[in-house]
Amino acid sequence: MASGDVLSPEVEVFQQNGEVEGEVDGNFSDSPAASPNLNDLRPKLKAKRRAKRSPSKEDQQLPLTNGVNVSQLSRSKPRYDRKSRTSYGRGLPKKGGAGGKGVWGKPGCELDIDGVIDEKDPNYDSDAQGNYELETIAPELTPEEVEKTIKPVIQEYFEHGDTNEVAVTLGELNLGHKKHEIATHAVSMALDKHDSHREMTSRLISDLYGNILNQQEMATAFDSILDDLADLTLDTPDAPHVVGSFIARAVADDVLPPKYVTDYKGSGESTQTSNTDATLPQGVQAALDRAHVLLSMKHGMVRLDNVWGVGGGQRPVKYLIKKMNMLLREYLSSRDIQEATRCLVELEVPHFHHELVYEAVVTVLEAGSEQVGTAILMLLKSLADAIILTVDQMDRGFDRVFESMPDIVLDVPNAHTILERFSEECFKQGVINSRTKAKVPIRARKRFVSEGDGGRIKE
Repeated sequence: MASGDVLSPEVEVFQQNGEVEGEVDGNFSDSPAASPNLNDLRPKLKAKRRAKRSPSKEDQQLPLTNGVNVSQLSRSKPRYDRKSRTSYGRGLPKKGGAGGKGVWGKPGCELDIDGVIDEKDPNYDSDAQGNYELETIAPELTPEEVEKTIKPVIQEYFEHGDTNEVAVTLGELNLGHKKHEIATHAVSMALDKHDSHREMTSRLISDLYGNILNQQEMATAFDSILDDLADLTLDTPDAPHVVGSFIARAVADDVLPPKYVTDYKGSGESTQTSNTDATLPQGVQAALDRAHVLLSMKHGMVRLDNVWGVGGGQRPVKYLIKKMNMLLREYLSSRDIQEATRCLVELEVPHFHHELVYEAVVTVLEAGSEQVGTAILMLLKSLADAIILTVDQMDRGFDRVFESMPDIVLDVPNAHTILERFSEECFKQGVINSRTKAKVPIRARKRFVSEGDGGRIKE
C-alpha cells in the first residue's frame, strides 16, 4: 500500500490506546491473536487523541455499521464538515441557505414578497392586499324556528302565487334534515283554504320537487301528514278526503311513486306488504282509499291535473253569472243568508261581486213583488255589513242597472217606479250611499189635456 493511500473508516479504527485490531478474511476479530498485526503492513500513523467524554443517549441509540458505532466514525470528521454526521441527507445547507438565525435569507427572496400580510406591520397596506370573499354560514334552524319561518312564506305565496320566489327564499335557509316540513306545513295550511289555494299548493309541491325536496323527503312529509290526520280532522272534517286528493295529485305529478298508496304501512315505513293486511286508522285508510280511487279512474292521471277544479278568476264569465243566478234562486227559496254567503265566498271572485248586485236588483225589478224586494234587501245588507260586498262593488252593480234601464223598461214598464222605491229602502238601510241614490234615473211622466195642455200630449 502506498504511503499516499487513505484507509477507509471501517479499517482505520482507533481504540483509546491507539492500537488497531486485526482483520481476518475481511472481518475484524476481537482477539489480537486471531490475525497478524496490521501495523507491519502500513505506515505508522500517530493517532490524534481526543478528550474523553461520557457516552450520551444519542450515541447509544445510533445504529451499528459492521459492528462499529456510527458515533465513533463521526468523531473522526472535522468540525467544519457540512455533511450529516448520521450518514443521512445530501450534505446540502438547510433551506437552501435561507435557514438559521441571523441570516439574510435565500438570494433573491426579497423580490418574491407581494406585500405585508400582517395588519400590525408598519408597512401593511390594506389596498395592496388581495380581495377576500366572505362566506356566510347560516346555523341550522330549530323545529320552532322552522315553523315560524315557513308558515309566513307559504301564506305570502297564497297571495302572489310565485313558486320561484318561494324556492329562492327557502333555499337560503339551513333546514338540515327538516326540509320535509315545507310540504307538511303547506298541505296542512291548505286544508283550511279553498280549492284554488289547494291547487296552488299542489303546484308549489311539484315545483319544489327536485330543486329543494327529493322523493324521500316528500314521502316523509306525507307520512307525517297521515300520522297527524286524526288531529287535522278535528279542525277540518273532510281532511281525509282532501289529503287523499293531495296524494293522488302528487303521484300524478311524479312527486310520489305509485307504490306509495299500496305499500303504505304507517309510522313512516314503506314496505312491500299491502296496506290491506295492516290495521290503519279509519281516517288514514279513507285517505288512501280516496287516492286509490282517483288513480284507478280511466285517464286518471290526466284528470288529476284538474282535481281541484278551476277556481277564482280563471273560470269563464258565463259560468260565474250562472252560479250567481243559481245562488239567488236558492236563496229566495230557502231565505238562508248564511248558505248564500258561503256559496258566494267559495266562488273566490271578489272582483266580480258587482255581478251579484246587478242580478239581485234586476230580479227585484222583474219580480215586482214586495216580498222579493225585502228578501233581496236583507241579503245585500248582510253582505255589506260583513264587508263581503264592498262599497265599490255595490256602487258598480247599481250603476250597471241604471245604464241598462232602457232595455229593462221594454220588459218591465214600471221598472223606474220599482227601482226608485227599492233604492230608497237601500239608502235607509245603509246599503248604498247618497251619491248612488242621487244617480237613480227618474222618468218624466206624460202630461195630459186635463192639466191645460190644449188637448195635446206633451212629450
